[in-house]
Amino acid sequence: MLSTFHLIPLAVVAAGLYVSTPQRVPALDWPHWRGPNHNGISAEKGWLTSWPKEGLKTLWKAKVGIGFSAVTVSAGKAYTMGNAQEKDTVFCFDATTGAVIWKHSYPAPLDPRYYDGGASCTPTVDGSVVYTLSRRGILLAMDAATGAVRWEKNLAKDLSLKVPEWGFAGAPLVRGKLLILNAGGLGTAVDKSSGEVIWTNGKESAGYSAALPYSHFGKDAVAFAALQHIAAVETATGKVLWKFPWETQYDINAADPIIQGEEVFVSSGYEHAGAVLRLQKAGDPTQLWKNKSLKTQFSTAVVIDGHIYGVDGNTGRDCTLTCLEWRTGAVKWQKKGVGMGSLMAADGKLIIQWEKGELVLVSARADKYEELSRAQVMGGKSWTQPVLANGKIYVRNATGDVVCVDVSGR
Repeated sequence: MLSTFHLIPLAVVAAGLYVSTPQRVPALDWPHWRGPNHNGISAEKGWLTSWPKEGLKTLWKAKVGIGFSAVTVSAGKAYTMGNAQEKDTVFCFDATTGAVIWKHSYPAPLDPRYYDGGASCTPTVDGSVVYTLSRRGILLAMDAATGAVRWEKNLAKDLSLKVPEWGFAGAPLVRGKLLILNAGGLGTAVDKSSGEVIWTNGKESAGYSAALPYSHFGKDAVAFAALQHIAAVETATGKVLWKFPWETQYDINAADPIIQGEEVFVSSGYEHAGAVLRLQKAGDPTQLWKNKSLKTQFSTAVVIDGHIYGVDGNTGRDCTLTCLEWRTGAVKWQKKGVGMGSLMAADGKLIIQWEKGELVLVSARADKYEELSRAQVMGGKSWTQPVLANGKIYVRNATGDVVCVDVSGR
């Protein structure tokens, strides 16, 4: 959930002056992939949305190694991963100053097949513990304050799960006492305190999305993109609730499903498609619509007020920022020629990081494309989801530059 970053196997100048003083609001963390509500949307308000001509103030920079792991923020600390000299390193920074609080390294190949390689998964923080997963399946539970390893599992060796062709990419998901992984054919759950396997569905390759929690007609469930299906299982038992065929070129399903009530939006790149499915209490979903207007290679879209906002296209080609109507799949607007990018949303605005290190702020409105602010914050290939937390935006590029900029308005 490169998870992030999510998987990428093949191959943001309208500036304004800050005028009004934003309202002070409670601090809001971003403790895991796609944020507190697993939807890529922050409830943070009052942050700076009209960016000065001279650009955004950089609070700190760091180098973490090659990869696409996004940043998570919890209790004043920021976490991410990278690979250097055939080692993965998990970093814990002071979220405000960038001072390294701790780091933990272990042997891990870079695996630069057709792209840069490196760490794909985003760390997951659950109270006093941070969970990480490597491309080859090293699952770690570490003390969030010190980095001390509480337990470790090797999914490939200990569980005999097949490593996907492009490596494990979905961030771990905490649900109660369980840690849910998009690993094995249709998911795996371990005890979050010990790493003991609770259930697993098959040894075959997994898809590349994170697991998405939702309520399936009263049952706690998780949905995810499998290798050739979109599927959901009961959280407690791993019992398969439904499967929907979704075969993509190269077997790459990387964007997370998005669930709204009893409907789910699914999308994959490589000229495949996007679709909305209607869930059934029993049995597999039915398809409401399907088209090629929004084909998300790895950057999961966001849904605001009945409309889907996402990046259509593949890396290495011109991409299109697209707004679709959820109900019908009708295109409301498109912004072409933008390159690959990843996005999140907050306070009715899209925060987008384009692949050349530019942050762009766009109104999440369905009637037209409206750009609010733009700032160059870094260089290099930038495919990872930006993160807004506590008046700061955290971004990174493929080579491992991490930048924290100030949007607090102070």
